[in-house]
Amino acid sequence: MRLNSPRVPPKESSDWSETDAEIMRPFVAAGSDHNVFKTMLNHPDLMRRWLAFANHVLFKSTLAARERELVILRIGYLCQAGYEWGQHVVIGRQVGLDDDAIRSAKTGPDTPGIPALDRLLLQATDELHGDAFISDATWTALSAHLDTHQMMDLIFAVGQYNLVSMALNSLGVQADEGLDLPGWDV
Repeated sequence: MRLNSPRVPPKESSDWSETDAEIMRPFVAAGSDHNVFKTMLNHPDLMRRWLAFANHVLFKSTLAARERELVILRIGYLCQAGYEWGQHVVIGRQVGLDDDAIRSAKTGPDTPGIPALDRLLLQATDELHGDAFISDATWTALSAHLDTHQMMDLIFAVGQYNLVSMALNSLGVQADEGLDLPGWDV
């Protein structure tokens, strides 16, 4: 965590307006009324619009869930977003990432022994983070594994979680109660 306390505190249910409660209803019902959502609730219009895009990236993407979570972990690590890392280690394990794959999200595309597709996904994430561009060599190699929709969803997943990492870090979103945040040494 970059900050020890929030710059923008999460809105707790006791402070929700009717509009806030409406926005949060699906999160409460799913048991996922996390601090990221309660913090975003400080700007309901932004939150509604952001959720439409975030929903596509997390739930409607053509990129396989395991691959999506690998790149989310990598961009979260590159942005040093502890909240993002902790939440998506949990999600990543649910979709099939083992400790070695999670560790490779930290150590990057030069990690010995990782599958070719993982290496390419991590390389593309590094390139997008560093230069806002996937090189021709990486694009060509990834195109042997991913179709056009998946390539586009990859770019937008990295971009979405780069943005989310910026927000989490800058707003000071703190770990949710009860979440065991694994350290960077996973």
